[in-house]
Amino acid sequence: MKRDLKKGMWYAAAPGKTPMEKFQAVKAAGFDGIEPPSHLDQDEVLRARDETGLAIPSVSSGQHSRGLSDPEAAKRTEAVEGVKQALRDAKRYGASSVLVVPGGVTDQVTYAAAYERTRQELRKVLPLAEELGVKLAFENVWNHFLLSPLEAARFVDDFNSPAAGWHFDVGNAVYLGWPEQWIRILGKRVQKLHIKEFSRKKMDEGGLRAGFAVEYLEGDNDWPAIMKAVDEIGYRGWANAEPAWHPAGVAPAVRLKQISDKMDRILAS
Repeated sequence: MKRDLKKGMWYAAAPGKTPMEKFQAVKAAGFDGIEPPSHLDQDEVLRARDETGLAIPSVSSGQHSRGLSDPEAAKRTEAVEGVKQALRDAKRYGASSVLVVPGGVTDQVTYAAAYERTRQELRKVLPLAEELGVKLAFENVWNHFLLSPLEAARFVDDFNSPAAGWHFDVGNAVYLGWPEQWIRILGKRVQKLHIKEFSRKKMDEGGLRAGFAVEYLEGDNDWPAIMKAVDEIGYRGWANAEPAWHPAGVAPAVRLKQISDKMDRILAS
């Protein structure tokens, strides 16, 4: 099946050291776009974008936004400023959303505290997101927070803002349940997709993160069911590969092309 989905690549997984090298490698492998982190040199990124013709659909502020639930007010303020910079980067690049990690729960941060602090701090960011026309897309990550699709949907809706949405990571959801169920519940809130593979068998044998040590199309994601759910919610956006496993002995450029080909098969499932 041919779907109206565009194929992107996670910046950190691309070979090369400079933005230009990474953009060129991603372009050569057959991708339509790339998802860079925030806080890069904007001019370098724009030169790479313009020379390669790759789109920048989203910008990741993950490493900067994790402090949104920190007990220290200064660290929460730093996280807020980090997300604001990501929004400015996204606006200049032409990206429509920013990936935001919504805080997290630890032995020092209770679930209730994480929920309230993260909401309070993100409300300080929303006016800029609305002004710039760039959405805040919260991602389901392994931070012990927002552990069900119903709660994730409620978290978005509580902001009552067109600038709040979700960046759904398929692989990250497998240990909690079934990605296709998350997709149906999140519905129109989904702004971007992260495409990762995951194996419950490897997780059971080697621990939670060992579940990522599996090739695309060889794990437990039911891609036809996932793509059917994507169709049902009317999603017509970007699917960005975020490979979490790199087989030994395979050249980076070769691996990138392998992932591109696997993505084609996944998106046509």
